[in-house]
Amino acid sequence: MDNRVEVREFLSSRRARITPEQAGLTVFGGNRRVAGLRREEAAMLAGVSVDYYTRLERGNLSGVSESVLDALARGLQLDDAERDHLFDLARAANASSRPRQGKAQKQRIRPSVQFMLDAITGAPAFVRNGRMDILASNQLGVALYSPMYTDAVRPANHSRFIFLNPLALDFYPDWDLAANNNVAILRTESGRNPYDKGLADLIGELSMRSEEFRVRWAAHNVRRHYSGNKFFRHPVVGDIELMFEALQLAEDPGLTLTVYPAEPGSKSQESLQLLASWAATERVEEWARQGSGD
Repeated sequence: MDNRVEVREFLSSRRARITPEQAGLTVFGGNRRVAGLRREEAAMLAGVSVDYYTRLERGNLSGVSESVLDALARGLQLDDAERDHLFDLARAANASSRPRQGKAQKQRIRPSVQFMLDAITGAPAFVRNGRMDILASNQLGVALYSPMYTDAVRPANHSRFIFLNPLALDFYPDWDLAANNNVAILRTESGRNPYDKGLADLIGELSMRSEEFRVRWAAHNVRRHYSGNKFFRHPVVGDIELMFEALQLAEDPGLTLTVYPAEPGSKSQESLQLLASWAATERVEEWARQGSGD
């Protein structure tokens, strides 16, 4: 991924979304040719010269200080995820050497991690990487995402499912929200790991095969996604609402453990119990290994 292009498009897209009124600026005259802030206005808000801001927005973050990045984040009203993304882009721009891109590395799950997943019996749980591959799961996790496992490609991947599998349109009651969140997570990951060959391959594949993905990828939105609520329409148990908590695995950089508990005593908890009974009957763990959900 071209870091300069990433920086240019990210900064220009953030500048375009802020009106002078939102930034607290007084506007004289009504003939503006840009929807958001002008470069000179963004420079003023960040406390830098127009020439320096122009250099930054053209994609040159080499040598930029943290104080300037902080000022830029404040001036463009970046949220925490966007600020982190800007710092990630600057870190990549200032890297002393670019790592060679070889084959995408296969990530291994330590046995103790799988034992931990299997010990979680009351909620779906899985471990994913930054490319949204599900690398390991417990029985309820496979059962919940059983439509995803109808694709023979392994490891199962959230992004391919959302954008390339028509079953996702039924599985997610709010498909647009799921799609937007998914792309924002991938965009965040691309800033953290710009030379990840597997991630670049995935983004290339989705860009080629999905217009819905291309439009969202071009928006340069990023987000943190560590807790909240998820809504599903499962083909076996119907509508189900689950909470989620995502935790980084300290011993496995780049891997995230996610657990989906239901509120105790809720209809969704009853649905999870029904799903667990169905999963045991269908022996769903074999689907994850065999590459077919049939």
